[in-house]
Amino acid sequence: MQSIAIGGKSYDKLADGEYDAVVLGTGLTECMLSGILSVAGLRVLHCDRNDYYGASCASLNIQQMFEKYKAGETPNEQFLGKNRDYNIDLIPKFIMAGGTMVDMLVHTGVTRYLEFKLVDGSFVFSGDRPHKVPATPKEAMTSSLMGLFEKNRCRQFFSYVNHYDPNEPSTHDKLDLKAMTMAELYKYYGLQPDTISFVGHALALYRDESYTTRPAEPTVLRIQLYAASLARHGRSPYLYPLYGLGELPQAFARLAAVHGGTYMLHTPVDEILHNEAGHAVGIRSGDKVAKCRFVAGDPSYFTGKTMHTGRVVRKYCILNSPPPNTRESTSCQIIIPAAQVTPPRKSDIYVLVLSNNHKTTPDGKYLALVSTTVESETPEQELKPGTDLLGHIVESFVAVDELYEPKTGGKEDSCFITRSYDATTHFESTVEDVFDVYKRIFGSDLVLGKGPDAAGSSS
Repeated sequence: MQSIAIGGKSYDKLADGEYDAVVLGTGLTECMLSGILSVAGLRVLHCDRNDYYGASCASLNIQQMFEKYKAGETPNEQFLGKNRDYNIDLIPKFIMAGGTMVDMLVHTGVTRYLEFKLVDGSFVFSGDRPHKVPATPKEAMTSSLMGLFEKNRCRQFFSYVNHYDPNEPSTHDKLDLKAMTMAELYKYYGLQPDTISFVGHALALYRDESYTTRPAEPTVLRIQLYAASLARHGRSPYLYPLYGLGELPQAFARLAAVHGGTYMLHTPVDEILHNEAGHAVGIRSGDKVAKCRFVAGDPSYFTGKTMHTGRVVRKYCILNSPPPNTRESTSCQIIIPAAQVTPPRKSDIYVLVLSNNHKTTPDGKYLALVSTTVESETPEQELKPGTDLLGHIVESFVAVDELYEPKTGGKEDSCFITRSYDATTHFESTVEDVFDVYKRIFGSDLVLGKGPDAAGSSS
């Protein structure tokens, strides 16, 4: 009997009607996972209770936004533009040009189904307005974020970071970044709190300050990733697909289908079937049953197996012009570090702006998403520092989403559950979740190769 090697393990091929994996929910995380498994040779059944792809990552037109968030009201097409010109992503996230999301797209071959466009700019809020994020020694010397002496200290810091090579001791300047904390490295270069704030949150893309107490090397490598992504295109490190992220889950679904995956939309999952040992062995939908070796999916399908970890508030705003102080960017990201808010917060606030350049709105309209992790009983009020940056808001919609993550790794019951999408406006944490689920399933790391032929590789 033929077998498939994946994750360092060998799997016998199944009889007709049986599956290696059943994946529940067609959110981006789940679609990436089923694409990877299908390309690797596993037989995958992918189900969603909805009659559309994307689940919580779906892309909606303006009419659907009103139906979802303002039931009973209808959009004024003369005022807002044509319904068909809107592709509003419920959880929009930028793709870092040199990041793991691009590696994932290349690894699976999904790039053949999509077209991407550069995002105009990346900004960080400091003082009273957004500033362009400096990521190189040259940009540090011209940045409006810092005074003259701080610019020089920051230039020296970036010079060290850009030349650092973990495998070349001559670039370490006798510093052991595996032992030295990031706080100690900041202190070594004499960086001030505002500089530390934008480096940690706008370059390394951390969501809180806990990274400062951990070894410095991972943060240095994150800053290098940002700089390398910026260098690819010159103006911004971020990309976004034309017509919105709703195309991404469908692209991964097409990929999985090409490699034998089976998709079933509008399919309620009434029960996850378990054997006597408590391991998932299939699913039931009505009077139909599908057998499998394991089940994976988003938290909404696994009652009792997840824990609540918080809430995210998101405000979708329609604008007639780009936000002030963003150099007339038709698309951009603005990060407001928690420490820059008065009174200070624990969580950053993120602002993402898109326009007709990415085919997400009609010509002359802009879409701004402001999001953060909820810390109070008045979630929408927490977004005010972000919405204050937008200028006049023509129309808006507010959503508060609950966050869940699995209680266990999944080996105990063969149920491998993904995490809810956080407040960040970039994909790095989403791809980390895909890597995490893969490792929980197979016990080894997913190694991204140069194309679909490498999809079964593991370390």
